[in-house]
Amino acid sequence: MGAIVEFEHVTFRYPEESRDILCDICLSIEKGSFTAVLGHNGSGKSTLAKHMNGILLPTQGKVFVAGLCTADEDRILEIRHTVGMVFQNPDNQIVANVVEEDVAFAPENLGVPSEEIRQRVDDALRLVDMYEYRRHAPHLLSGGQKQRVAIAGVLAMQPELIVLDEPTAMLDPKGRAEVISTVQRLCRENGMTVVLITHHMDECIDADRLIVMSNGRIAADGSPAEVFSHVKEMEDEGLDVPETVRIVRDLNDCGFVLPTDLLHTEECADAIAAAVLQRRAAWQS
Repeated sequence: MGAIVEFEHVTFRYPEESRDILCDICLSIEKGSFTAVLGHNGSGKSTLAKHMNGILLPTQGKVFVAGLCTADEDRILEIRHTVGMVFQNPDNQIVANVVEEDVAFAPENLGVPSEEIRQRVDDALRLVDMYEYRRHAPHLLSGGQKQRVAIAGVLAMQPELIVLDEPTAMLDPKGRAEVISTVQRLCRENGMTVVLITHHMDECIDADRLIVMSNGRIAADGSPAEVFSHVKEMEDEGLDVPETVRIVRDLNDCGFVLPTDLLHTEECADAIAAAVLQRRAAWQS
């Protein structure tokens, strides 16, 4: 479908830093894809995210969004209409006392006509399953609900790409599950391009593509199954792998022959059960 974001040999260093935070990054994000970016604190993943809509500009190299260079000041508003950002703390993005007013804030500032704003707000809240809370006070919502309202506020701007920079970092497990489910649905059912920045490996399992950042460089890039199959390399980066991957590795070390791309608990359990039955049948024959 073509790339919506392209990094061309991007290097970035904060003025007060003595080292590069991003080092010669070359990367394309395809339209309609769900890309997860995984890495430990300080790996450069959030800095990468902030380059996707011009919050940060490269020290060297170029970033293009829908063909527009982020360094072009005359096109920065267009770029930020194309790429919406959601950050860690939803309280920092919620500006109104009523949910629907908060979601309407960005379109109002863009000069969108009132009737269209009403439709955008309703559509965005329905997309994140928060329509029934449209007249609630945001401060009375749970953390997961607040983050979904923050996502709705970005969706109301009708971006082509939504970048979520560790959106579950401040949430409990229930809130995390709500937000990740919403993100997956936006991509799978609505065709939105999604980039999810995270340090939780379990949030990456259903992505189309997993990029692992380490010390400002891309350490791994492929499908989640491909990346997580390299257990030692992940451990060397100080990152974990899904428990299913560890179980499969240990069983294969004991003589089983199980696929190494089993990331979900159910499919792992089914594969193990089938393997055990085959072994039992072989012993009995």
